[in-house]
Amino acid sequence: MVYTYYMDVRCFDNEKLFQEKMKLLSPYRQQKIALLKHEKDKNRSLGAGILLDHALMTCGLRERSVEYEIGKWGKPSLKYHPEIHFSLSHSGDYAICSIGDKPVGNDIEFVKQGRLKVADRFFTEEELAWLYGAQEDEEQTKRMFRIWTMKESFLKVTGRGMSLSLSDFTIHVDEESQRIRVRHKVDAKYYSMKEYDVLDKYCVAVCCQEDRDIAYDMIPVEGY
Repeated sequence: MVYTYYMDVRCFDNEKLFQEKMKLLSPYRQQKIALLKHEKDKNRSLGAGILLDHALMTCGLRERSVEYEIGKWGKPSLKYHPEIHFSLSHSGDYAICSIGDKPVGNDIEFVKQGRLKVADRFFTEEELAWLYGAQEDEEQTKRMFRIWTMKESFLKVTGRGMSLSLSDFTIHVDEESQRIRVRHKVDAKYYSMKEYDVLDKYCVAVCCQEDRDIAYDMIPVEGY
């Protein structure tokens, strides 16, 4: 099972709440937040850390008590808990955290107009054909961000990040079966993909390394 938690980070505009929640996190995460220049970036990063803390509590842990190790391409993991995998992302007013017992990657993006040139530069021919197969400009933009979040989540689940070219793999969307496949030569593993459309004007994708279909769930974290 892969759980994805999400929250609206605008609550951290409240300075008192911001400082209160900062104290819940590890020095590692606090430093990452402190190094950011803009308040909105700090709020998003804090939100991601709070969601990770919330997710780890379901495993009997707290974020401030774990020790991290950084992979070859910069992906963090839990040093003494290799059975727990997580991924963090944030955009606009939201942060997300995915957690499971298999390698996982996620991405969230706020949908903006005028970004199709990015697709022309980085997407594969099959992805571009699906993108421009949409008749309406709005739908083309939505498809562009759908592919982008799925590609980002795949980069993150492999641990390779941007060391892997976006054109080295293809996201295949089967509209009839509503299944998504990742065509790649990165390794011999199978990756499942899940999209969420629960937030207006946002695209969310979660990718998991697994040799069979697995269950996904997306859960709001509120009360802040």
